[in-house]
Amino acid sequence: MTDRSRLHIAIQKSGRLSDQSRDLLKGAGLKVQGAKNALTARAENFPLDLMFVRDDDIPTFVADGVCELGICGQNVLEEYALDHASPRFETVATLGFGRCSLKIAAPEGMAYDTAMLAGQRIATSYPRLTARFLKERGIEAEIVTMKGAVELAPRLGIAKFVCDLVSTGATLEANGLAAVETVFDSEAVLVRTLKPVAPALAERAAALMTRINGVIATAESKYIVLNAAEESLAEISRILPGAEAPTVIPLAGRPGHYAVQAVCQESVFWETLEKLKAAGASAILVMPIEKMML
Repeated sequence: MTDRSRLHIAIQKSGRLSDQSRDLLKGAGLKVQGAKNALTARAENFPLDLMFVRDDDIPTFVADGVCELGICGQNVLEEYALDHASPRFETVATLGFGRCSLKIAAPEGMAYDTAMLAGQRIATSYPRLTARFLKERGIEAEIVTMKGAVELAPRLGIAKFVCDLVSTGATLEANGLAAVETVFDSEAVLVRTLKPVAPALAERAAALMTRINGVIATAESKYIVLNAAEESLAEISRILPGAEAPTVIPLAGRPGHYAVQAVCQESVFWETLEKLKAAGASAILVMPIEKMML
C-alpha cells in the first residue's frame, strides 16, 4: 500500500535518464535507501519515495496521481499527450540533461528528400509523433510500430525508413543508417500531477522543486571575483555572461580600484576571461557554486 503521507516521484528504472535523475535528486540533498535494481526506494532525510518504472509509464503514474512528480523525456510526454485529450499533468522545469532528437533516418548515402517518405513504411517507437510529422507535411505513409531495435527494421526488410531517438547517431551508423530530418527535439523535464493533492504534500512538492531549481541553476553557474579600475567597471559588467548587477567593493589602499563579485548563470569560457582581462580586469577567479536557493 502506498504511503500517502509521503511524496512520490517516478523516474526511469534504467536507461539514459535513470542515472542522471538519481544524480539530480542527490544534488538536491536527498539520501536514498534501496538497491539500484529495486522497484522503489525511500529518502532518509525527506518525506519522499522513489518509484522506478518504464519511461513510457511515467506519464500515466503522474496523470493518475499515483506519483505527484515525475522525471522523463519530453518525447515520452508528447507521445502520451497526443493520445489523451487531457493529460492531467504539467511541466514545471526543464532539467538540462537527456537531450536527444527524434529523427527520420534513411539508408546511408541516400539523397533524401521528405517527399520520399510518401507511400513508404516507417518503423518507429513513437507512432503518434511520427504521424503528426507526416500529417503536417501532407504525406501519407505506413507507420510500423516497434517497441525496440527500430534501427534493425531496414536490415530485416520491415521498413525502408525509421523514426528513432538519436543522441550521437552511432547506433544508426552501425546499422547503415543516417539521420536526415528532425521530428522532435527533447530533453528531460520535471512534471507535476494536476490531480488534487493534500496541502501538506503540495508544500513538500514545492520544497523539493525549489531544491531542484537550485541544482539546475548551479549546473552552469559560476562565481566570478576580479579586480578592476573604476573606468573599466561598465565594460566588465557588460561582458560578464548572464550576470545580474555585480557586487562592487572598494579595494583597501588602492583608491579608484574595486573588487567585483558576480554570479554568472551562463557558461564561462576562456574567451570570456580573455575579454575581461582585455577590458581591464585582473586577478580573475572563477569558482563553482555548490548550492543556490533562488
